[in-house]
Amino acid sequence: MGTAFVTLADIEAARARIAADIVVTPTVDSPSLSEKFSVPVRLKLEHRQTTGSFKLRGASNAVALLSTGTRGVTAASTGNHGRALSLAAKRRGIPAVICMSKLVPENKLAEIRRLGAEARIVGASQDEAQVEAERLVAEDGFSMIPPFDHPAVVAGQGTLGAEIVEQTPDVETLLIQVSGGGLAAGVAMAVKTLRPNVRVIGVSMARGAAMKASLDAGRPIEVEEKETLADSLGGGIGLDNRLTFAMCRDLLDDLVLLSEDEIAAGVRHAYEQEREIVEGAGAVGIAALLAGKVRPKGPTVAVLSGRNIAMDLHRAIVCGTWRDARERAA
Repeated sequence: MGTAFVTLADIEAARARIAADIVVTPTVDSPSLSEKFSVPVRLKLEHRQTTGSFKLRGASNAVALLSTGTRGVTAASTGNHGRALSLAAKRRGIPAVICMSKLVPENKLAEIRRLGAEARIVGASQDEAQVEAERLVAEDGFSMIPPFDHPAVVAGQGTLGAEIVEQTPDVETLLIQVSGGGLAAGVAMAVKTLRPNVRVIGVSMARGAAMKASLDAGRPIEVEEKETLADSLGGGIGLDNRLTFAMCRDLLDDLVLLSEDEIAAGVRHAYEQEREIVEGAGAVGIAALLAGKVRPKGPTVAVLSGRNIAMDLHRAIVCGTWRDARERAA
């Protein structure tokens, strides 16, 4: 598996550290998908996590490890990490400034502000927002808690993988979201260490998938950030990526990409068949199965990673009018 930058021991230590801060989310059977694919398909309902996504795991672990006297925390975020970091900082009385691009949906900005953090809009990409976060570290003494390329964040996200193995010990195929790679790296490390034969398949969107482009190039590269229904998967992986590029390269068995129509189909299926409201990024595991991008072998788990979608967009997706709504907004 190559060099282990974050180990199962790190993940188990994180699990103990954040036990009081997170919810152990359930994994449930999907009768509709199990019947369709003739294998047991289960859904890890991580969108029911506090703050509506898995991000609270990594943020809570990283904040818990900060030294006393920290002046504040900051990060560049597409929304869910910012929301999680805002809550983790609030719980410990630490100021937080979350730097985001103009592509971040308004509903995610509102939640960050509701939690008492400052939502600072900078530029048209997460890379531009990252520049402002770095300025806060250099000039104001803030501590950077990045959304993915940080050992404490990766270890925190990996706790989800340990839960999956406990809840579905016979899992053979796992579908996991890939953006900057923090979730995929941590979960894959936990699952592959505990169950080496599990196929771990990364899933992302076709519009601006930075990790996929970087893996294909053999090194981290820049990719244009584009509007997508899976907005939580947007952003780059960083040209100086230290952890997640190598971990995803060594641990993922494949990484598949989805069109916008395929992502929309996943959101609709989650609502109509599973009675779950999930955002585009949260639905990509289901979407990959429905699109035939992944052929499930044996007991299969798809992670529903987040629910933080604007409800008007969700209604438009379910009703099949989301393209018209996007064109009107443009």
